[in-house]
Amino acid sequence: MKEQTVFGRQLRKARTRAGLSQKQLGIEAGMDEFSASPRINQYERGTHTPDYRTAQRLAACLRVPVEYLYTDSETMAELILLISELDEQKRHRLIEQLRSTSQT
Repeated sequence: MKEQTVFGRQLRKARTRAGLSQKQLGIEAGMDEFSASPRINQYERGTHTPDYRTAQRLAACLRVPVEYLYTDSETMAELILLISELDEQKRHRLIEQLRSTSQT
């Protein structure tokens, strides 16, 4: 059995967090209703990896940045989610705060 990929693990976490079944997610992402569940299952198990455009559609359905699906760090995943909830002005302020913190 193939080991679960970072993408697969993050996809499953985001899908579960969103309260969607594999079939629901696949259909919302534009997949045929008969292949939706098997395809999402294959992505989650690491049997197949979607192309980037499909990953973007999945992320949009799950309301997470696509970058979230590719990070293998729990800390980075949490940061990505938190930062994505900020408006652009708050993101810029955060960047400045982080720059000043890292220079001390």
